[in-house]
Amino acid sequence: MPTSRDLRVAPCDARWTSVDQRSIADPGAAGLSAAQAEELLAREGPNEVAVHTRASVLRQLVSSASNPLLGILLVCAVASAILGQRVNATIVVSMVLLSAGIDFVQSFRSARAVERLRAQVAPTATVLRDGRWLELPRRVLVPGDRIRLSAGDMVPADARLVSARTVHVVEAALTGESLPVEKEVGAGAEGATVSAGHVYAGTSIASGSAEAVVERTGSHTQLGMIAARLAEHPPQTAFEHGIRDFGLFITRTVLFLVLFIGVVSVALHRPPLESLLFAVALAVGLTPEFLPMISTVTLATGAMRMARSKVIVKHLPSIQNLGSMDVLCSDKTGTLTRAQMVLERSVDGAGETSPAVLRLARVNSALQTGLRSPLDDAILAAPGEALDGWRRQDEVPFDFERRRLSVAAERDGGRVLVCKGAPESVLAACSAWETAAGAQPLDADARARCLRTDHALAVQGLRVLAVASRPLGEDESCDLGSERDLSFVGFVAFLDPPLADVAATVAGLRRDGVTVKILSGDDPRVVRHVCEAVGIDGGEVLTGDDVDRLTDPALGQVAERTSVFARVAPQQKNRILQALRRRGHVVGFLGDGINDAPSLHAADVGISVATAVDVARDAADIVLLERSLGVLHAGIVEGRKSFGNVMKYLLMGTSSNFGNMLSMAVASVFLPFLPMLPTQILLNNFLYDLAQVTIPTDAVDPSALARPQRWDIGAVRRFMLVVGPVSSLYDFLTFFILLRVFHAPERLFHTGWFVESLATQVLVVFVIRTAGNPLRSRPSLLLATTAIAVVVVAAVLPWTRAAEPLGFEPLPAPFFLFLAVATATYLLLVQWVKARMLPRFTARRRPGPAPA
Repeated sequence: MPTSRDLRVAPCDARWTSVDQRSIADPGAAGLSAAQAEELLAREGPNEVAVHTRASVLRQLVSSASNPLLGILLVCAVASAILGQRVNATIVVSMVLLSAGIDFVQSFRSARAVERLRAQVAPTATVLRDGRWLELPRRVLVPGDRIRLSAGDMVPADARLVSARTVHVVEAALTGESLPVEKEVGAGAEGATVSAGHVYAGTSIASGSAEAVVERTGSHTQLGMIAARLAEHPPQTAFEHGIRDFGLFITRTVLFLVLFIGVVSVALHRPPLESLLFAVALAVGLTPEFLPMISTVTLATGAMRMARSKVIVKHLPSIQNLGSMDVLCSDKTGTLTRAQMVLERSVDGAGETSPAVLRLARVNSALQTGLRSPLDDAILAAPGEALDGWRRQDEVPFDFERRRLSVAAERDGGRVLVCKGAPESVLAACSAWETAAGAQPLDADARARCLRTDHALAVQGLRVLAVASRPLGEDESCDLGSERDLSFVGFVAFLDPPLADVAATVAGLRRDGVTVKILSGDDPRVVRHVCEAVGIDGGEVLTGDDVDRLTDPALGQVAERTSVFARVAPQQKNRILQALRRRGHVVGFLGDGINDAPSLHAADVGISVATAVDVARDAADIVLLERSLGVLHAGIVEGRKSFGNVMKYLLMGTSSNFGNMLSMAVASVFLPFLPMLPTQILLNNFLYDLAQVTIPTDAVDPSALARPQRWDIGAVRRFMLVVGPVSSLYDFLTFFILLRVFHAPERLFHTGWFVESLATQVLVVFVIRTAGNPLRSRPSLLLATTAIAVVVVAAVLPWTRAAEPLGFEPLPAPFFLFLAVATATYLLLVQWVKARMLPRFTARRRPGPAPA
């Protein structure tokens, strides 16, 4: 994967800059017309870095077949065709086409559905069209559009600034530099890496506000050219990595069996052509070729169910990671609380009610033009004196370093600077404070008094902002240097009540193996109060300063036992997430703010909400249409359902196929003829796989939903090596009955074992599909129907016209009595083995911390 160093842009081409600046004129006060925009969109194409064209049916089918498992089948088909075995080759090709075809249909349908869901959270931009500012999808932007940007916005295209007010932009995606850079109208020289007078697609506005004229869109942007050069692929998820590892494991097993058959054939002087075809059929029989289709259908089905629960999946493989998640990190606002701030009180530094504090706070909130927070909404919603006559002259926007915002306001010829922000940040810029006796110097005692008032409010769970002001001279400018010698006015305190059902949801997540950890930038006292109110242990609160003092190994140990983190900056959140991941946890992060994007990238599962800022929504794997832990909990359960159904197919397929192939390999050593013809092996495997197509419709045990699930190839291998030989025992019993009781010739032997092996390996799904008693867990109607139908087809096949070319003949009636007894006792024995093995099997799959 490319690093930030690889992603640095090349210096701007001077010819490109001059041409664009000549040809892209300012659209003026009205912006582009709808007709102009439509014409430009048709000519320039959509504003997408990579335009996703719909692939042809043939290309998608080829893509569906390009995996190790189906690759083995294609090789086998070619080998059979070369050796003149057309029936064998036809069966194998049919298996490949059926698997790839179903995969294509389901992928196509799920992709269309996901696209419709994504449209609900499609990123937008504020664009001037026909004299009106509109919220339009970013993909419809064209060169010449005038756009408006403010803190939290993702820049939608490469654009030239035409107005800017203290704009700082995070350009890490282009330059690799993490610190925001300041932008100014007309600044920047030709040939620079990035121009200070331009903003670029893929970057984000950290603070301030601006208007700009779009110059380049889509693949013509700097980001688009980088993407074209690097063709970057996203890293594999744990689920994709597991599928790849499983394919390699099966490939190694297949090669071993083929070599074993080859050695045995040479030793017994058997015809080489017959032996090769038998080995090829064995290889096909052991390959779970429907695994890609089962995985796709299961994940797509899960995604649609999750969508009905208001959880939109942007990337299907992330469903499995969601089901594997055992730690959820989130801010408290909107997750534990209602995210509906209510102004509780406004007091001076001594804690006495003061209308002047609210009056100045309302002036600041009403006149600032940056990203309006819920605190601003609460201030303006509170009853207070009208703001008639106040006019904004200038402002110093909020940023995460200063943690305050100042507005220069004018009324009746008087100018005043009103500053609002975090108490410690505002107090640091003050030299006086307002008391009942008037303005007094802010000495050490007065500062301590103000801090005690702040503390008293915070321990009650109130969110606190401080307000300060000072007069401005007639010609005095408003900039960062203006925030000095302020007079402290007082505090405004807010309450964000806990959600009514959040305590029960947190308890439910804990019961289902997911620990909720709160990573907040708020005051530790406020965070502790809220967390304890909803059942999260707030006994030990780790602050950002504490995080900085710990080494990475020490942080991992402390982070595991700590549930509440306060006053943490974005980079400190990243350290916490990485420390938990190094300890063996699958970590999800729920965020919706500007500073949450790095953490969304760092987590195993990035989760955001539909109302999040563009930066956060674009970085997320999962988008919630409703910010609620309850909605997310439902999504986690769906992720576990999807994983559980994929594991059913793997456990059943590998154990049954391995048992059958082991029986064939052993029987080939002792029988004077092949235990089953290559064509019969392929047909047996084909019918068996058809019976499993409906596994994604099956329910999953509540016990499998009650804890995180992990992909464990070792566990699959152990299950295969224990349950597979049980199947072989019944195969050997069938050999004995056919040879000693029925004195079966070769053709009857092939028919009897074909029917017995298919019946046992198909019907065992009713036992393996559940960890408990199969009589108490009802399978889905579709799964039961397909399984029974396939067994009926196998039993009837010897009496059809297809029997002769397939090498079958009718079976004697007593054989079916043996078949019924053998199948019933086999299922009972598998249930007995499963009941004793499954606790150890699941214990090894249970997630937990890695050794320190």
